[in-house]
Amino acid sequence: MYWEKEIETMDRGNLEKLQAARLGETLGRAQKSPHYGKVFKETRLDTDRIWTVADVGMLPLTTKEDLREQWPYGFLACSRDELIRMHSSSGTTGRATVIFHTDGDIAAWTNLLARSMYMTGMRRSDVFQNMMTYGLFTGGLGFHYGAEKIGALVIPAGAGNSKRQIQLMRDFDTTAIHIIPSYALHLSTVFAETGVDPRRDTKLKIAFLGAEPHSEKMRLKIEELYGFKGFNSYGLSEMNGPGVAFECPEQNGMHIWEDNYIVEIIDPVTLKPLPEGEEGELVMTTLLREGMPIIRYRTKDLTRIIPGPCPCGRTHRRIERIKGRTDDMMILKGVNIFPIQIERRLMEIPGVGTNFLIILDREGYNDSMTVKVEIQREFFGGDLHQLEALRRRIVEELRSDILITPRVDLVEPDSLPKSEGKAVRVVDKRKE
Repeated sequence: MYWEKEIETMDRGNLEKLQAARLGETLGRAQKSPHYGKVFKETRLDTDRIWTVADVGMLPLTTKEDLREQWPYGFLACSRDELIRMHSSSGTTGRATVIFHTDGDIAAWTNLLARSMYMTGMRRSDVFQNMMTYGLFTGGLGFHYGAEKIGALVIPAGAGNSKRQIQLMRDFDTTAIHIIPSYALHLSTVFAETGVDPRRDTKLKIAFLGAEPHSEKMRLKIEELYGFKGFNSYGLSEMNGPGVAFECPEQNGMHIWEDNYIVEIIDPVTLKPLPEGEEGELVMTTLLREGMPIIRYRTKDLTRIIPGPCPCGRTHRRIERIKGRTDDMMILKGVNIFPIQIERRLMEIPGVGTNFLIILDREGYNDSMTVKVEIQREFFGGDLHQLEALRRRIVEELRSDILITPRVDLVEPDSLPKSEGKAVRVVDKRKE
């Protein structure tokens, strides 16, 4: 039932003492980095005054903009010779945020994934099929290492190629998968097309659902289609990646592993802490990160801490599934996309006007993006081949930046809605 029972069921008093001790060590490491060394000096922060977890509010907040401004090594708290891996988030301005890991960081992260997956019932006798993208994206490698630490047989299938995914499941008796929720729904239609019933013709029993938000209704639909238990997880590259928080068998909120993180919920406007149970912005501090500790990171994710103990016996607090974000980020097929990315790319293309609209929709079980683009008036009523060439160029330019192939509709100038205030760039029509 427990991967590390002593840690997972530690009483709150001892858990907070452990957090305080690790926070002190983290601050000692952080001040060696160019960024925090400068911030601590400018704010005259005396880290010796930070004694308890409650004192964390005295520390400065860290934002994604800070990470970008310190590209690439400004947050590094150790020698580059000690680093063994880099991961990256998707950038919104051509400059992504990067996270560096030491051997100890990878070991700690791997252990959290093993703890999370073991908690859901996965064991060394299982066959784990990882259907996520590998590479700079943290999701694929994080789960891969966690499953191997448990001792399960890992099939690094990667993303896509649905019929091959189904064949792998059947040939090798896959029992657990890691999959994007929208792809799980799409894959169910491929099962039907091939005449294979996942409930009858596979041995699937566990699914780890991640990389994009999904509702409880979607989770229940996926569980009904496949006959397995689908577990929600939360992670972000700045805090390692997946394994930051995970559902237990109760499936009522995600346990944040507080021996590795300090968790706060703040009002995103006033930046003041909110009491347990109130919804606000999630702020997190790493406690075991060696190479690149991050203090009070504003995740921009909206959630709340669920009051009260969990029936599973674990004492680490739970957060609700993420309700939304304080910024305008879109998540499509597991890829983070910002309207500013699209705007900047469009504005670089000759012939494009000044207005555009992004429409997100769900076609069957697949999310789709349509970008309506106003173009300069001389393009209308002219050469249709020229018009089509412009449309194709826009598609290619956007695909190279956002990694998703959108549908592009060219429209006449002044035909899209305008607002006197902040422009409405995104219309999200997706339904769960």
